[in-house]
Amino acid sequence: MSARAWAAFAAVSFLWGIPYLFIKVAVDDGVSPTFLAWVRVVLGAAVLVALAWRLGFADALRGSWGWLVVFAVVEIAIPFPLIAAGEQHVASSLAAIIIAAAPLFVALLALRFDHSERVDGRRLAGLLVGLAGVAALVGIDVAGDRDELIGALAILVAAFCYAVGPMVLKRHLSDLDPRVSMGAALVIASFVLTPAIAIGPAPEVPSADAAIALVVLGVLCTAAAFAVYASLVVEVGAGRALVITYVAPVVALAAGVMVLDERPGPGALIGLALILAGSWLATGGRVRGDGGRPS
Repeated sequence: MSARAWAAFAAVSFLWGIPYLFIKVAVDDGVSPTFLAWVRVVLGAAVLVALAWRLGFADALRGSWGWLVVFAVVEIAIPFPLIAAGEQHVASSLAAIIIAAAPLFVALLALRFDHSERVDGRRLAGLLVGLAGVAALVGIDVAGDRDELIGALAILVAAFCYAVGPMVLKRHLSDLDPRVSMGAALVIASFVLTPAIAIGPAPEVPSADAAIALVVLGVLCTAAAFAVYASLVVEVGAGRALVITYVAPVVALAAGVMVLDERPGPGALIGLALILAGSWLATGGRVRGDGGRPS
């Protein structure tokens, strides 16, 4: 890869590794999960729509709005609030480790919905290894606390959504420029989340720390991360770009330990190793350099 591609890879790995830290800061300061998700989406949409407008935003999306709605709901409107709700009860590092199970769900869904991907013994073994990692994490570190268990399950549902979203993108939206599709998806998600904000209790004015966290989540972890990721996909292909999936949880774990003084338990450490190994095997056990999309 070129120096530019390595720089983009490092930037996105960092930007998608730190959201869990800032989500934790915001929810621990009293920001509701729905309001957090809405602010993040609105800020991200404002930045990306401004970028996408020059690319012919409206014309490029003609005929794609139906699947964009589906993608926006499963990739953004559902998982963003779920992760924030989960982090009300679990550590940010634990949330990131659970999200790392998303490739396992991708491989599992591919058995039924993506017949172009051959399922062999290695991939099935990867699924079993990764699921064992989830079981170890939940069984050792979480099972004794009801609230933590509910929080972990909410984040696991978000991980499942993160598996469905890319499959919709691959099958129905792959011809769109990523900046355009992501900008449109964020706009749709903001409209989907707005009624929950309107009918819910009025949000309190966030503290300075929480406000900074919200801005970082919207501008950097959403808009900037998607824009840089789009350039990385163009540079090296989607297959290589998705190696970020295996790096971001490590970044999140380090951020939680260094900034929030989190102390992951043995289940988290064992689970992280097994989930990453299982995800690697379940998605083919290789980094594809042909520019094609992984299963």
